[in-house]
Amino acid sequence: MSLPSTQLSASLEDYLEAIYILSRSGKAARSKDIAEHLQVARSSVTGALRLLADKRMVHYKPYGYITLTDHGRQLAGRIVGRHNVLDAFFCEVLGIEPDTAQEAACLAEHAIGSQIAGRLRLYLEFLDARKQAGCDVSSAFRDYCRRAEDG
Repeated sequence: MSLPSTQLSASLEDYLEAIYILSRSGKAARSKDIAEHLQVARSSVTGALRLLADKRMVHYKPYGYITLTDHGRQLAGRIVGRHNVLDAFFCEVLGIEPDTAQEAACLAEHAIGSQIAGRLRLYLEFLDARKQAGCDVSSAFRDYCRRAEDG
């Protein structure tokens, strides 16, 4: 039996990510919790969960707990990984304020592929290694940005 297409909209990726985060934080994922996490109506959650269940990404029964399938957990982990690497890049390298970086990461995580996310992760590791060796490139860049903005 083959799996249905795993092509997901940005919105459905957000639902997968929310379920992943809720379940990892020790909270059971319920429709109410997902709606709260994403700041959407509970009826929207129900529709999304049905679609994700049809794609065999989640185990869902109305009024029950929602859990990720193995396939759903793998995909959600990749989405969260892309989000985290973007957030780290925006904050640590570019010096963007955390709230702004978080918002941008939420938008961009859907647009970048695994190759770009992987390169960003490697770049962050490279910068960390340079920092360990006494050359804090990220800090120097943030200082450069401040001077340029001050004009």
